[in-house]
Amino acid sequence: MDLSRLEEILDSKGSETFAIMEVLQDVQEAYRYISEEAIVRISERLDVPVIEVFRLANFYKAFSLTPRGRHLITVCAGTACHVQGAPRLLDTVLALLNTKPGETTADGAFTVETVNCLGACALAPVVVIDGKYYDHMTPGKVRALLEDIRFEDELAEDEDEEEVEAEANA
Repeated sequence: MDLSRLEEILDSKGSETFAIMEVLQDVQEAYRYISEEAIVRISERLDVPVIEVFRLANFYKAFSLTPRGRHLITVCAGTACHVQGAPRLLDTVLALLNTKPGETTADGAFTVETVNCLGACALAPVVVIDGKYYDHMTPGKVRALLEDIRFEDELAEDEDEEEVEAEANA
């Protein structure tokens, strides 16, 4: 794992213990998870016991100790969402992506999780994709969203390949 971005994050936050949550948030955003190497390095730089860094990274649901996909899909499983069809939504997402809750697809594109409540009960059922809330979801709507995301990813990959090819020919 390339820890250069981690070093930049640590340099920008200083070495004060109170910065630990900000550092963890930035590491999660940069790497899509918090690795064991990162936990040890954060511990060293902030002079906090390794177990304390691990405890915080493990406690908060916003952090992951395993790599997450490029896209995070969160399906609300709270009472209002459940009654409005969240189990069908979750089944649809899992079938389309061939994965299980809490897991990342084999291609590293998607991670699917469930939460007990998103606090948007009047909009049930709710799905959050990459931080954006989608309300009154149906299996058809979630299928279309996933197809759009995959299409956008393919376009981005094609653009990246074209840039690499153009640089190679220059």
